[in-house]
Amino acid sequence: MAEAGYGPGIPYLLSFFYMRFELGVRCGIFLSAAPFATCFAGALAYGITSGHSHLANWRLLFLVEGLPSILLAFVAYFFLPDSPEKSKFLTADEKDVAKARAVRQVGHEAETRIGMVNLSDVVAALGDPKNWLTALMYFSCNVSFSSLPVFAPTILKGMGFTSINAQGLTAPPYFLSGLVCIASTWLGDRLQQRGLIIIVLSIVGGTGYILLATCKTVGVRYFGIFLAAAGIFPAISNILPWTLNNQGNDTKRGVGIVLLQMIGQCGPVLGTRLYPMVEGPRYVKGMSICAAFMFFNGLLALTLRTYLVWQNKKAEGREAEVQNAMTTDDEKMSQVAVENEGYGFRNVL
Repeated sequence: MAEAGYGPGIPYLLSFFYMRFELGVRCGIFLSAAPFATCFAGALAYGITSGHSHLANWRLLFLVEGLPSILLAFVAYFFLPDSPEKSKFLTADEKDVAKARAVRQVGHEAETRIGMVNLSDVVAALGDPKNWLTALMYFSCNVSFSSLPVFAPTILKGMGFTSINAQGLTAPPYFLSGLVCIASTWLGDRLQQRGLIIIVLSIVGGTGYILLATCKTVGVRYFGIFLAAAGIFPAISNILPWTLNNQGNDTKRGVGIVLLQMIGQCGPVLGTRLYPMVEGPRYVKGMSICAAFMFFNGLLALTLRTYLVWQNKKAEGREAEVQNAMTTDDEKMSQVAVENEGYGFRNVL
């Protein structure tokens, strides 16, 4: 339950510190921790449970993995700020720069960003098709995301590797995935394009699952794990900032992340049930379902991108009609809050 709020909460918190064109790579670095951690999770679990302790192995595993999180919670409470202005590690000049950036982001709302929720914006965000499409995308990715780390060692054992070798062979695909998380989100920031990147990543991930479902050669199937990991994790790393990029204020961004999490986290309910032992060692049905969801994710991304292009064209048309009637002061004011809905706001495609 705690992790359910933590995962999407960090990208939302980052949106208070960074502009739209800076946010993606920061989310990518944060979310790359998942595949990087998975590189060592199997070896860590094997090392802990293979020893002889007075505690049951499963109790020792929970203690070793849980205590660092508890200790870091106290560190975060005292040192992790709600906003740049409240940070203890910035100088006075740096806080002034942070305030100026906040005004640039959201205009005069910058003074009341923390602790402010607009109920009309909550209702508007719940009725926004963008939020529902990204939530369905997150659900689709999570079907595959939740099953791959859990069953990758089992899949590798089915290829003929021993348990310890299977654990070790899961590390390289996840290491590649972590690098792609960072690289793809950085590219998305530079190009201000998320949809096309997610489409490509979805095709890569889906192709990996097709190889796992249809091929029998060990090398080809192992390559399929590389493709699946390099598609799933980075796609999620781009979906979260895309949700934040295209909501016009802090309340809508928060609701978008909540909706993303509520629907998206239903994906593991399905994903973790796709590999019953009786269907091993190839698990054709489970692989095929994961491939279908990755391609469906690409279709959803294409649908959302098309909708965003249409919205941007409508905004351009509205602004062209009123541009000649605006005074110089109006234009200056309209350009202050570049990340709030209004004059000059465009969706990230």
